Amino acid sequence: MIKVRKKKIRDPDRKPAKGVYILPNALTLCGMFFGFYAIISAINGKFIYAAWAIILANIFDGLDGWVARLTRTTTRFGVELDSLSDLVAFGVAPSILIYKWALFDFGRVGFAIAFLFAACGALRLARFNIQSGGGIKSFKGLPIPGAATMIAATVIFCQDILNFTPQKNIFFPALTFLLSFMMVSNLKFHGLKEVDFKEKKPFWILLFFILLIFFIVIHPQIAIFTLASIYVLSGIIENIIILIKKRKQKPEVQDEKNKNI
Repeated sequence: MIKVRKKKIRDPDRKPAKGVYILPNALTLCGMFFGFYAIISAINGKFIYAAWAIILANIFDGLDGWVARLTRTTTRFGVELDSLSDLVAFGVAPSILIYKWALFDFGRVGFAIAFLFAACGALRLARFNIQSGGGIKSFKGLPIPGAATMIAATVIFCQDILNFTPQKNIFFPALTFLLSFMMVSNLKFHGLKEVDFKEKKPFWILLFFILLIFFIVIHPQIAIFTLASIYVLSGIIENIIILIKKRKQKPEVQDEKNKNI
């Protein structure tokens, strides 16, 4: 006889199991630590340390999600903790960094733009939390780690490579304002979730990855700034192309409708 398994009915009054998964949450807290360290460093005027701390926080932010999915330890607690960590490391930390480094001389305007970055980052995280889980792997709006990395990479590149100290340069508030707007926009950006690492890839991708590591090891300041700039600009260019294609398709659809009438 074929045994039919009965589905277990969950008791709504049953309390959730106690305890948390250590490894992914520990990685998340490491990211939060580097975000907090970046805040303290920026306040003390150690801008390079603060920028590199944000970069390290970005690495741990990628690791915790990857480990959680690999070990199947994704929980609602971990998701909420990750959002709080992201707000500290990629919302508050870069806003204080850019304010102390480049926006302080602009007075109230600089203060407002720095707050705008943190506020838009919080809105970006809140929107992502309510929209995630629908099977969509691309991002709606610039991800907050990408915006924070762009800020940190700009500070590192200007300080270490150009030996440039901003003195009321309009470029930096404009860049901060643009990144803030992009986080809450409807622009499409891609992420590593779209890449299926279980499938075989062409051999040249492995060679490209090796060259990328070589570039980062030789010139980390230039490499991080270049990669962050390419990611932001590629998203802008792709969305412009999508907009142009949509505008071209509208007259064609309208002509077909007129023919059917």
